[in-house]
Amino acid sequence: MKNFKQLIIWRKGLEIATQFFRLTETFPKEKKYGLSSQITRAAVSIPSNIAEGSSCTSEKDYNRFLQHSLGSLVELENQLLIAEAIKYGEASLRQQMLQNVTKEQKMIVSFMKKLDK
Repeated sequence: MKNFKQLIIWRKGLEIATQFFRLTETFPKEKKYGLSSQITRAAVSIPSNIAEGSSCTSEKDYNRFLQHSLGSLVELENQLLIAEAIKYGEASLRQQMLQNVTKEQKMIVSFMKKLDK
């Protein structure tokens, strides 16, 4: 079992989850619950799948969890674009978070390729 807390992709995933929780706190209170709930579930899923995958004994199984994490990132990117379209949250924060999501996607894909070798 690998120590997931030492993985940069897990740390970045945790940072992203925290940022998204903060973002949803700025949504209009009367309309935020549907999108906020979707966002927080997807955000929590990213570091959670990385952590869970680290306990796998095969790289194939680990890659499957990383793929789930990657899927959650794509879902989160879509939800962020929805928040942007309806102008929920601060624009500069949304832009920074979009960059972080893209960076994490690239990092996970790179890690998956490394495991395949």
